[in-house]
Order: sequence, then structure tokens, then C-alpha cells
Amino acid sequence: MKRAVKSWPSWVLLVMVVAGLLAVGAARDAAPRSPKERVEDISKRLACPICEGESVFESRNADSDAIRVEIARQVDLGTVSDDQIINFIAQRFGSKVLLVPRATGIDALVWALPAAALVCAVVGLGVAFHRWKLAADTIPDDADRALVADALAADASPDADEP
Repeated sequence: MKRAVKSWPSWVLLVMVVAGLLAVGAARDAAPRSPKERVEDISKRLACPICEGESVFESRNADSDAIRVEIARQVDLGTVSDDQIINFIAQRFGSKVLLVPRATGIDALVWALPAAALVCAVVGLGVAFHRWKLAADTIPDDADRALVADALAADASPDADEP
């Protein structure tokens, strides 16, 4: 019992640190970006419609060049946000060009379910290991000692070898 009381502050501290880091990371505001940086950021979030495993930023395919030109044109207009540009490209080429999935519908489930399964598995293992540890820490009582003494006496008797 003493050990459990001593370890809970460290868990609380760990949770607070992780929550603080997540809050800072989510709320961090980047400095104003140049049009070139916006084009690069957007093209890194889109997959080449022809190439396997390459972003529009990395690919030198003609389709990727056309997408980069369209992104630059829309950024130069300055009237649309990055998400609107990405949605426009996704409507034109299909959702297969999205490297970062949408946060709604089936796309969100495809990314969230494996992460949720991993968290559940880790929590389940933690609970199982905790129960096993508690079961291993039990102190034998008089009945347990008598059972062991009887088993040892049966093994030590000369009649134990005969069938």
C-alpha cells in the first residue's frame, strides 16, 4: 500500500507534463509565412496522383508540376486558405491525393481505430500485469502452509514410489 501511495504523484506529474506539452503544441502560432512557404507546405500535404508514396512537393511528375502551379496561382490570389486550396485539389483529383486524412467520416475512422486499439491493448496489458503482480504478492496463510507440508510429507514417505 505504501508503494502505491508513493508512486501516484509521479503519474500525476507525468500526465500534467504531457497535457502541457500538447496544449503548447496545439496553441503554438507560427510566424507569418511567405507565399513560397505556403506553396511548399500545401504541396507537402498532397500526394502525387501518379507516383506511389511521393508528395507533390517531392515528385517531378507533370501532374505534380500542374498541381504546384495551381497551388501557387491560388496562393498568389490571396483570397483562399490552405484548407480551401487542398479541398479544391482533392475535388479535382479525388481524395487519394490527401496525405493528411480528413478529420471526418471514414477517413477519420481509418486513422483513429488503430490508435484506439493500441491504447486499449496497452491499458489492458497494464491492468493484467497489475493483477498478476497483486496475485503474486499474496502472503500464504496457515491453510497454504498445511497444504505444502502435506505435499512434502507425501513425497518424503517411502510408499510414494509404489503404485
